[in-house]
Amino acid sequence: MQTAITRGVKVSVETFYQADYSNPAANEYMFAYRITITNESEHTIQLLRRHWFIHDANNEQKEVEGEGVVGQQPILEPGTTYQYISGCNLRTEIGKMYGTYLMQRLRDGKKFYVTIPMFVLVAGTKLN
Repeated sequence: MQTAITRGVKVSVETFYQADYSNPAANEYMFAYRITITNESEHTIQLLRRHWFIHDANNEQKEVEGEGVVGQQPILEPGTTYQYISGCNLRTEIGKMYGTYLMQRLRDGKKFYVTIPMFVLVAGTKLN
């Protein structure tokens, strides 16, 4: 599990290779990842946007940017956690992702970025 803490917001990532949804013969590899966001600050915050960088072993890069995560813009009170699962498909067995969340303190409207730590996506067959 990869973890980063930015301004009291802890982001942890776990990854899973989705063999049942992958087709290695066609260079299609599906991965899922579970993100856990914990508000360790003293402020109530809201996740407004995400910005992802996705790289595969062929040096191809994709950028994904948009509002919220999985259709939501969660609000986290101090000491609370929000968790979601999403996915990514690659053309290679190995890749990596990283990025940022744009957060906002609800008390004063101050916006700030939170780091999503870099994590590796590896097809289960590559680990043997």
